[in-house]
Amino acid sequence: MIKVTNLKLPVGYTGNDIKNALIKNLKINEQSIESYRIHRISIDARKKDNVYYNATVTATLNVNESKIIGKNSNVEQFKPYRYSFNPTKEIKERPVVVGSGPAGLFAALTLVRFGAKPIVLERGKDVDKRSEDVELFFKYALLNTSSNIQFGEGGAGTFSDGKLNTGTNDSRATHVLRTFVEFGAQEDILINAKPHIGTDVLKNVIKNIRKEIIALGGSFMFESAVTDINIKDGKIKSVTVNRDSVIETEHVVLAIGHSARDTFEMLLNKGVVLQQKPFSIGVRIEHKAKDVNKCQYGSFASKLPTADYKLNAKATSGRGVYTFCMCPGGVVVNASSEEGLLCTNGMSYSRRNGENSNSAVLVSVYPEDFSSSSPLAGIELQRSIEKNAFENGGKNYNAPIETVGSFLKGADNKVCSVKPSIKPGYNLTKIEKIFPEFINSGLKDGLSAFARKMSVFNAEDAILSAAETRSSSPVRIVRDENLEAINIKGLYPCGEGAGYAGGIVSAAVDGIKCAEMIMTKKSPEN
Repeated sequence: MIKVTNLKLPVGYTGNDIKNALIKNLKINEQSIESYRIHRISIDARKKDNVYYNATVTATLNVNESKIIGKNSNVEQFKPYRYSFNPTKEIKERPVVVGSGPAGLFAALTLVRFGAKPIVLERGKDVDKRSEDVELFFKYALLNTSSNIQFGEGGAGTFSDGKLNTGTNDSRATHVLRTFVEFGAQEDILINAKPHIGTDVLKNVIKNIRKEIIALGGSFMFESAVTDINIKDGKIKSVTVNRDSVIETEHVVLAIGHSARDTFEMLLNKGVVLQQKPFSIGVRIEHKAKDVNKCQYGSFASKLPTADYKLNAKATSGRGVYTFCMCPGGVVVNASSEEGLLCTNGMSYSRRNGENSNSAVLVSVYPEDFSSSSPLAGIELQRSIEKNAFENGGKNYNAPIETVGSFLKGADNKVCSVKPSIKPGYNLTKIEKIFPEFINSGLKDGLSAFARKMSVFNAEDAILSAAETRSSSPVRIVRDENLEAINIKGLYPCGEGAGYAGGIVSAAVDGIKCAEMIMTKKSPEN
């Protein structure tokens, strides 16, 4: 089997278009092709009058493939990926996985498939009950601080776009995608260059993974927060759940997510080494989806999936400003998890057919911006901004919003064609009151720069919602080459919350690596 890259396919392509592209590129006849399929595909919209798909295709030929490879620089032998791992340890006691986000779920799934019987502890509720709590919050502003957009089965990524693109080159990423398909995700995530599941499909996938873990001997405990850990002679000995029950174990995967602030405080008090870490702060911006589509695809807009974008710029201060977690056809969600604090995120469903599209616009934040040298100073900065957002939203979990025209030019601040999607509601205000000056100036510089790159950013009635503070963890739990916490054997800080991942796939990969390390005596290889 061979792999052919950079095949140009028309919008609305068919199987014949793929076959004809192979024939033309390889200079062979139709009878030479036994089979073919798309391996990876993306939209090339750099020229609005000539939008097309760029495809990588695998094919089996009934001619000498080595000669074809030798004549074409864009052809190579295709080697199918298979996840392979051979455990060298037998785990007698039950390992504990703290958190059921992607890092925790994939750590538990890997452990249970290789003979261990993990106990998964989740402070929130299962995904169905969690969804009910989220809907209650959206409808009545009744916040459950343990069951919300941040906490509960599936982690924060459950109520997002289910975006699966990643910057990691770890080969386990392919295994993660295939596992999602195995448990109910759509197969096109295996070929799309920017794969996504959608929160509606992701909920069922998460439940199916949980059922598999339980069927193989693992177990889940919901509404079970880890409130203490017992360390003796530099080794983990047990965890305390909800301040009363103790679970003895020699292995703990700490996949707590970026919003478990009380857990970070407990870890610091127990002597676990934490570090300050750069992160980002900003807003969500909403445009009409049809306007983004037209801007990106021109006359092809009605023939292609809902458009996305990815932009970056440098503020006059030198800080990076960039778009993040863009949700085509999605909604802005109130992602609050603590009383009296308010933060935002983005979410979209599998069809991405909502009226608006949204993205975070973020400004880089560094430890030198923090008010102290405490490892938790970044969390305190987050909290201070979220408190300002809550108060400027009306102290009732309505989100503070402002139009781009008002924010950049002082124009009238009123809702026009772009209707804010955030629930339970919103309050028109001046978002400058929420952020420190370096964030405000960075946002203004970034939005102005983006407008020079994409005309849709010139729309003065686009909506800014504040505050986007949870894009990544401001804390890193320091670990060694064996993926264990410094000076604490058996404690494995894992995923985004521990500072070692930046999205669903990279967090899942980190969970797999931690599970592999538990099951072997040597460092796992990429």
